[in-house]
Amino acid sequence: MEMRAGGDENIDPEILTRGMEGLERKNTKWYAYFLTKEFWIVLVLGQILALCITGTNTFSTLLVMKGTSIPAFQTLFNYVLLALIYTTYTIYSYGFKKYFGILLVDGWKYVILSFLDVEGNYFTVLAYRYTNLLSAQLINFWSIICVVIVSFIFLKVRYKPFQIVGILICFGGMSLLIGSDSITGGTGGTVSTQVKGDLFCVAGATFYGLSNVFEEWFVSKRPAYEVLGMLGFFGIIINGITAAIFDRSSFKGATWDGDVGGYLVGYTLVLFTFYSIAPVMFRMSSAAFFDISLLTGNFWGTIIGIEAFGYTIYYLYPIAFVLIIIGLVIYFLAGSALGDSRKPWLGANQEAGVAGLGTAKAKAVREARRAGFVGAGSI
Repeated sequence: MEMRAGGDENIDPEILTRGMEGLERKNTKWYAYFLTKEFWIVLVLGQILALCITGTNTFSTLLVMKGTSIPAFQTLFNYVLLALIYTTYTIYSYGFKKYFGILLVDGWKYVILSFLDVEGNYFTVLAYRYTNLLSAQLINFWSIICVVIVSFIFLKVRYKPFQIVGILICFGGMSLLIGSDSITGGTGGTVSTQVKGDLFCVAGATFYGLSNVFEEWFVSKRPAYEVLGMLGFFGIIINGITAAIFDRSSFKGATWDGDVGGYLVGYTLVLFTFYSIAPVMFRMSSAAFFDISLLTGNFWGTIIGIEAFGYTIYYLYPIAFVLIIIGLVIYFLAGSALGDSRKPWLGANQEAGVAGLGTAKAKAVREARRAGFVGAGSI
């Protein structure tokens, strides 16, 4: 259950302190987090998200193959679904007065988040007009670099040696994927269209990286349903404007049949699932780990591409996949029982955060309960 934002004043600060101390006393080894169930949950969630993003990429490729390339319009339905479900629930939970109060005070922040997210979707989907499923995914590792830089500068995240080594090993796996694509000629198309597609991928990855960091900041301080509801509400407006400007000619020349309708439905449902799970991932880990996990989508994309698009798998692909998984494991061998769920911008005891699903604050409250402390509040 999500608690209300704004520091959760019904939780005694002493309880948070005791809970955090209890967690750290129980897990002092350098490999502590690796042995917790939270690590394995995060690892599995990362692969589910990678499969989701591979699914959306696959549907985008299928739409282009049918002659329907409508990058902004095809994502609009996802924001509509987010707004219908999460905005409705937010208004139900807060009431109209509190909801519109948040819109007045923090609406501009959600506009920025939604803009970054919409443009990330737009440029990534647009890239499939000029390159294929495999090639487009290979460029997305740029978002990790963006996340690391932005998190370091603005969120004061300090990466430990194990985390840096893990990221470098993941990059090594990605390098093998890029090399495999080059050897097998996986990009297809002309050089000019390939370069254009790669540039759109880089633009999309940059917007994604920025939006991921911003969303991690938001869901650590606010209930997830509020963030997703606002993202859906403003996403409809911004995405609608983007579609009206850039998709008009493509919309008129697009193919419309049962297959296209099915692809759009599949794309929307998979993307909605991705958006619904992402806040938990951001809370339990970080934007950096989130983006690193998505690197394995290249492997899953190849597996799907074998059946759907006639790709052939090169022997370096399984090796690259294993390297990326090893990098993910090493990333979390940093000696903290809380992993990346403890956010530096929320205070030493996470007092400025929300005690929601997956947060370090919620873990501290549960630990205080287990230790027998009273007055731990409710979550």
